[in-house]
Amino acid sequence: MELTIAAALASSALLLSNLTSIVLAASRLKRRRAIAPPDGAQPPVSIVVPSRGVEPFTQETLRRAFSLDWPHYELIFCVAHAEDPVVRLIDAAIARHATVSARLLIGEDRISANPKLNNCVKGWQAARHDWVVLADSNVLMPKDYVQHLMVAWRPDTGLVCSTPIGSRPDGFSAEVECAFLNTLQARWQYAGEALGLGFAQGKSMLWNKPMLDANGGIHALAAEIAEDAAATKLVNGLDLKVNLVASPFEQPLGQRSLAEIWSRQTRWARLRRVTFPLFFAPEMLTGVAMPLLLALIAAASAGFSLPITALCVMVIAYLPECLLAWSKGWYLSPRSITAMIVRDALLPVIWARAWFGGAVEWRGNAMTIRTKAMTELEEGA
Repeated sequence: MELTIAAALASSALLLSNLTSIVLAASRLKRRRAIAPPDGAQPPVSIVVPSRGVEPFTQETLRRAFSLDWPHYELIFCVAHAEDPVVRLIDAAIARHATVSARLLIGEDRISANPKLNNCVKGWQAARHDWVVLADSNVLMPKDYVQHLMVAWRPDTGLVCSTPIGSRPDGFSAEVECAFLNTLQARWQYAGEALGLGFAQGKSMLWNKPMLDANGGIHALAAEIAEDAAATKLVNGLDLKVNLVASPFEQPLGQRSLAEIWSRQTRWARLRRVTFPLFFAPEMLTGVAMPLLLALIAAASAGFSLPITALCVMVIAYLPECLLAWSKGWYLSPRSITAMIVRDALLPVIWARAWFGGAVEWRGNAMTIRTKAMTELEEGA
């Protein structure tokens, strides 16, 4: 009897935590809508876009970047190698949009083991304006992209970010990635913000350049293997906040394979484990696997039907998640719940993998993820 009660209470607590995170995230998120520029001054903005390789939506993301509804902005595209095939597409886009200030910079400044950060350095140094956005090349910028970032900046802000919201999946594996990005990772990040725990996300980052330059500049983001982890710690150290935009930006996915999802999710999990271990440890309790296991233990001990118990747990877990996606206009399909089940089956394995060392693949590079302190300790041994 004690086992039954303990397992049932633990399962209920985890399901309640899941529901609470959805409610908190919903309170911070808004459905996508067009917004006007903020009242008063509209300062010029530099948008630094590190690029590598040609992806299925590269032409569209480039076109969107040149079509922003902001009076004064410049685009600085950064590519590490001149032979990269994306160079041709960027050059053509710059030629087609001669009225938009845009430059392509080629080269790499190796300030860290993070290839994206190394690619951004030259763009940061070349930026002409006090407001700088570091934007991944696969972000599908809406016309009011800059507005959404600017209205999220407040007097106590040190950084404004947006999580990626997966859209346009082509195939079931890409739907699994949507389930990871949207109603799991974005949901928990916005729930954290609601609780005063703002974490940076590297997809879109709005910086005040004088502020960051006064605190080490872009080189300060090399303090951690992930630039968003370093950004979070830097901003918190200044007693400022990381704010998230109310309507996060899309990342069109196209086709994905389960192998690609595994590689990406294990890399991100390893980064979180290394940079924020205390916050990463409870991730084992997210998803449906643990509350389902505990509920089945309680049901078996009490002699209840296991299939009915499992069905009840999944309805309690997944119905609110689907409602969150529907209410915010995120991708949802008849296969979404199946994708969520596959995602949650992978979560414990990904979590366990994150606690072990070894190389991971990052943008075609095999690398071992560790903190800067770990690396310096090894080098000094």
